Amino acid sequence: MPVRDAVFEDIEEICALIEEHAVYEDNHDLKLDRAEMSGHLFGPDPKAWVLIATPPGEPGTVAGFAFCSWNFSTWEARPGIWLDDLFVRPAYRRHGLGGELLDELRTRTTGRVEWDMQEGNEKGAAFYAQLGAEPVPGWIRYRWRP
Repeated sequence: MPVRDAVFEDIEEICALIEEHAVYEDNHDLKLDRAEMSGHLFGPDPKAWVLIATPPGEPGTVAGFAFCSWNFSTWEARPGIWLDDLFVRPAYRRHGLGGELLDELRTRTTGRVEWDMQEGNEKGAAFYAQLGAEPVPGWIRYRWRP
């Protein structure tokens, strides 16, 4: 199967994917603490989880990932999924792996699957529209930083 749950032994690949995604988005300064990230994903009280995509015929190769956490909608009265990162390495694009990752997320909740996309990402917008996802009009995201 091209999509699987990440395990503790995937932490180096997960962090590498996050860093590669940052560079792809023109952030060349991101460096992650692997031990800290491992605790957030695989410690006694995990805060997030990851799906790993593998290319067809290459089960030992990590081609991409979906980095997620649970959310909850009071208006729908059910949990959903917050997709923080979706990234497929350029060499493995156009094989349907991004769609496979999103399809797997949809099987894991009867609630909403939501994510942000950077403005101006026309390829991303076309990809999401092809899958049937729609932008959420009328909402502005706010953020507190420590």
